Parts: sequence; C-alpha cells; structure tokens
Amino acid sequence: MLITGIRSKPVYAPLQVDLQGRYHLMVGHGVGATPLLRLLSDFRTTQPDALTRTRVWYVADAQVSQGSADALRATNIAELRSFTGVDVLLADLTAALDQALMGTRLYVSGPESFMGLVMRIAQQFNLAPDEVRAEECGTMARRVHCIHCRATIENVRTNIVECSCGRWIVVRDHYSRRLAAYMGVMVDAEAPGERPEIKEVFL
Repeated sequence: MLITGIRSKPVYAPLQVDLQGRYHLMVGHGVGATPLLRLLSDFRTTQPDALTRTRVWYVADAQVSQGSADALRATNIAELRSFTGVDVLLADLTAALDQALMGTRLYVSGPESFMGLVMRIAQQFNLAPDEVRAEECGTMARRVHCIHCRATIENVRTNIVECSCGRWIVVRDHYSRRLAAYMGVMVDAEAPGERPEIKEVFL
C-alpha cells in the first residue's frame, strides 16, 4: 500500500554553515541537538565571530543526553533557549521570523514531524530555499493527515492507523508541505472490513 519514489517526499541533507548569512537561528528537537553541536563547531572553525549572531532554540526529550544539553549551554552564542514543548517553540519562532532581519538563516534538526512544522512556518514567511537548512534525525514516526475528516494524527509508526473518525487509514508517502503531514487514505474503501496486516514501519 505504501508508494515509494514519490517526489513530494522531502529529502534532507546534513546541516552546513552558510557563510553568506548574517544572523543565524538554529532550532532543534531531541537528538537534533547533535547536528546543531556539529554546526556550531563548524562555525568556530570557519567563522567564529558568527557565534555572537547565533541563537539556538531546542526542545529536549528523553533521547537527549545531559551531555548534549550541557554542550549546547557551553557554546559562546548570543542566545540559548530551552523549550518545554514544540508548540511553544513554534509560536515563538513565528514571532521571531516576523521580526527577522535581512540575512537571517534558519537551521532545523530533529524528527521529520518536527521539521515539517518548522518548515511550514518558514514557508509562510517566504524564506527562500537557500535561507533554510534542515537535517533529519531521530524517530521516523510520521504526522498523518486523514483526507476524509481532515484530522491530524501524530507520531504514527505503523503502515495503517485508526483515525479519530473511526476509519482505518493507510499511510502514504505523499507529503504535503502546506499541512506538514503525510496523506492517509481509507484502507478498506473498496472492500469494507478488509485490511492488510498492521506493521511497524516508521521507527
């Protein structure tokens, strides 16, 4: 039921320093702290003065080691903020991008579901592709949009999931950047009651 090779599926590359940027805002979730630390190390090597114009915002979770959190705090950057939840970070990010100056670069790292929500906000502010860098790491669990009732299901790890509307939906590889979610379609629309075996596929 899954369709591979769909062009809408995002492809991410490792974070890299953008020396053309004047201001740098880095946001991460969970194990996304690791790519941010690597990026900060690259800044220290290539453009150390950029650290004074760099802000790091992150949401910790059970997967973040205390060492990673301490390492972020030890960096010589303009600002470090730790958030208790993704929603709070996203709200503040929206406000920050609304006031962002020309030359701002956005760096994102963490699970794909988190990255999609951040990228959606970046899209709302018309950030150009060369102004945003993103690196995926952590869980592959998906954010799924039910095309029938328009509900969103978070942290889906299986090929088929039950929606709040009562339908069993199959998780497609078709991704909507506008919704920051993969599409979910009723699995037994043509043969009611018949559905394939449920398997964990997004670990």
